Amino acid sequence: MSDCLHSPHPSSLARGSSHATPASWQEPVAAALALAVVMGFGRFAFTGMYPLMVQEGVMSVGTGSLAASANYAGYLAGALLATKIPARTASDWTRAALVATVLCILVLAAPIPPAVFVALRFLAGVASAVGLVCASVWLLHVVGRHNGAPLLFAGVGTGIAVSAELIALGNLSTPGSSVLWLVLTVGALALSVLAWRPIRRPSAQAATASAAHQRRPLHALGAWPLVASYGLAGLGYIITATYLPLLIHGALHDVNPLHIWAMFGLAAVPSCFLWHAVHERLGTRRAMQWNLVVQAVGVALPAINHSAAAYLASAVLVGGTFVGTVTIAVPAARHAAHLVRFNLVAAMTAAYGVGQIAGPLMASALMSHGGSFNGAMEIASAALLIAAGICEIRSTGQTGQTHQTHS
Repeated sequence: MSDCLHSPHPSSLARGSSHATPASWQEPVAAALALAVVMGFGRFAFTGMYPLMVQEGVMSVGTGSLAASANYAGYLAGALLATKIPARTASDWTRAALVATVLCILVLAAPIPPAVFVALRFLAGVASAVGLVCASVWLLHVVGRHNGAPLLFAGVGTGIAVSAELIALGNLSTPGSSVLWLVLTVGALALSVLAWRPIRRPSAQAATASAAHQRRPLHALGAWPLVASYGLAGLGYIITATYLPLLIHGALHDVNPLHIWAMFGLAAVPSCFLWHAVHERLGTRRAMQWNLVVQAVGVALPAINHSAAAYLASAVLVGGTFVGTVTIAVPAARHAAHLVRFNLVAAMTAAYGVGQIAGPLMASALMSHGGSFNGAMEIASAALLIAAGICEIRSTGQTGQTHQTHS
């Protein structure tokens, strides 16, 4: 995908404008549904299933942590794979990621050994990263729908909320985790079918259409500050995103953790539009800093207070910021891509993946020594504050002014 950011091909001025027709919104909606499947179901449904599988005795906490780390390692591998994918085939790879995600969820419904379970979570991680990068490149750079970014990334939160509620509804009759994985498979398959047709290669005429003038965001970040801050953001949010339902299940026996986890996903949906507006108003640097500081507060809350209100506030604050980080950073990468000779979005996704691998491993080690996740949440919160500080680094020759760039 070496050409995906350096040679974007917006399809037309009309597609990238604010006057898009209702029919043209099929593409952002399809891309959002793809992220709902590969991220909301493929990655984060496991977070809701984790405490249920531990309670059933199907999986230990240790195996769950290993499966989580394997998923994040797969995410890193998928990001590295994405660097080799040409932009023109991004739609094909997005479809492949949808198929792989549905199959990985389906196989989890079978009685399988822990090693196979961990391997499947690795493969699901590969599909998640490939799907995220390729769906983003397809919509934002191949099709040229830059105004579709908030809707695109809202798909992640939508997928989290839908999968969490499917688990909660299915669990009312206590059918067991195997049946719930089948329910999730049906849900992921239905969303994939809806997304499938619009996600296709653009026509030759659209692919060669002249590119629109794009407005460079105020206070744009350089390539390396984007990579570093984004990588630390991966470490910062992942403790909450992995262990929040498990923490609630252990601390608050009268609260259904799945509903709070659904709030995590629901908060992510409108946050994409909010942080997109903040990005437009304040510029990349200030938007990232506000986003990361609010997220740091949300991550730290359960370490400070173990009440239901603290857990709910954590779910809303972290859920309302972690996809917002993506909504700010990925579009901003387009304006810094010319500064480097590699695929910046894929490099950022890889850095994010490294942070996500380190987080659960760190949490597991601290848990084994101290019997608590508090230390891990404090370190994660500190990582987000450091990321906010890195956003102060200015690129050489950067004026911080808004100006027109030419694709």
